[in-house]
Amino acid sequence: MIRITQLKLSVNHTEVQLHKKIARTLKCPEGSFSYEIIRQSLDARHKEDKKFVYTVDVVVPNEKQILKKVHNKNIMSTEKKEYQFPKPGSTRLVHPPVIVGSGPAGLFCAWYLAKAGYRPLVLERGEQASRRKETVDHFWKNGVLNPDSNVQFGEGGAGTFSDGKLNTLVKDPNGRNHEVLKRFVQAGAPQEIVYQQKPHLGTDVLIGIVETLRHQIEEMGGSFRFEAKMTDLLFEEGHLKEVEVNAQEKIPAEVCVLALGHSARDTFEMLNRRGVYMEPKPFAVGLRVEHPQSMINMDLYGEEENEFLGAASYKVTHTCENGRGVYSFCMCPGGYVVNASSEPGRLAVNGMSYQARDSKNANSALIVTVSPSDFPDDTPLGGIAFQRDLERKAWELGEGRIPVQLFGDFRKNQASTAFGEVTPQMKGGFVLSNVRSILPKAVGDSIEEGMLAFGRKLSGFDREDALLSGIESRTSSPVRIVRSKEGLSNIEGIYPCGEGAGYAGGITSAAMDGIKVAEFICEKFRNF
Repeated sequence: MIRITQLKLSVNHTEVQLHKKIARTLKCPEGSFSYEIIRQSLDARHKEDKKFVYTVDVVVPNEKQILKKVHNKNIMSTEKKEYQFPKPGSTRLVHPPVIVGSGPAGLFCAWYLAKAGYRPLVLERGEQASRRKETVDHFWKNGVLNPDSNVQFGEGGAGTFSDGKLNTLVKDPNGRNHEVLKRFVQAGAPQEIVYQQKPHLGTDVLIGIVETLRHQIEEMGGSFRFEAKMTDLLFEEGHLKEVEVNAQEKIPAEVCVLALGHSARDTFEMLNRRGVYMEPKPFAVGLRVEHPQSMINMDLYGEEENEFLGAASYKVTHTCENGRGVYSFCMCPGGYVVNASSEPGRLAVNGMSYQARDSKNANSALIVTVSPSDFPDDTPLGGIAFQRDLERKAWELGEGRIPVQLFGDFRKNQASTAFGEVTPQMKGGFVLSNVRSILPKAVGDSIEEGMLAFGRKLSGFDREDALLSGIESRTSSPVRIVRSKEGLSNIEGIYPCGEGAGYAGGITSAAMDGIKVAEFICEKFRNF
């Protein structure tokens, strides 16, 4: 197989033009080969001449002859490596593994265990995806919160109500990243997510995909129980014995995967009481910022709209004079700011997009690093207390609605009273107020400095009427459930997994960690 890198074509090229470009590059007839796109990225450095840049793998019958006559550093021989799930171990498994949580980590752990014959049982405190969407829509409309089924909890996890980004910075030579994308495609995602530089699946697409993954798992022997909250774990001589559900039922188990998600605070408290070893970890907090999407498109594409490129996205970072980092996170082109609360009397926000990314605003989190030294105590749950305090202040400031402030008023530390040209694109009620009053001084100062710095990179980013809303407090888990190189916690049978356990940061990396934990279990235990 021949790999070609740095194949450049205009952004409005056709499939035929790509085929012809490959033929010219390899100096071979157009009908003599097949190819697979490995990667597609955008080069927009020259806004008047934007290019898609491709890496492709080409299958030709006379590969050696072609490589001899074509001398180009961007053309090389390559071999395709397929992901390999391990063979089962030898330890007897009496009961099916219990997986707590049906977010990406739990779903992908369950998929691979079911495929390998382990008949996993998935417990999910929230509702099935379609019912969960109805519950969330009702909350956004009427403010009635279900603490167990909301933007954070339910089938698909927190990523179901997000932009659905599938890119990750995790380098995995074992091929789990590609496996995750393949599984999504086979569950109904567009084929192009496998090779796009920044693939995404909007909320409207994700809901159907996670339901399809569930059906696939059930067909392979796995099972699901919704509105089934793990309320306790029972141990015997340092080994897992039972998983308690809804404070009533006890399920015998030797293996329990904790794919909890980053917002399972009551579960973290239970684990702490039970002696499961956890550590506080740094994370980041801040606000959501909204700008007109047309402005962001102009900054990055040199035009307000491009049908081939869709809504533009950005990533900005800045190191502040106070030593803290401020950066954009979970950028949602053509998206919405959403009320992502999961506890009564506390308010958190997140960003969300639909597949079309056709809202008139772009939004992203602007967040500032915080560490255990910022937390009110040095216990494993100190970060949770820090989050809760900020969320309580946000809820009180907006009386349950999302508090919003113009950047010009944020700089003056005064409540906003009217919108400028930028109007909110939000899911859930909102109210103008002084959002800066929620924040610790170091966080507020860092966001102001960051906004001004980003305005020097992207024209208009620091405009007076840019909207800030908060609080963005659920960027990642505030704890890490420590695990060994075999994937186990300090309690035999407990396997921490995914973003909530502190081992991932987003849909794809959480799904990859779910596969990794499935491998740990398979390597040790016999299947059924």
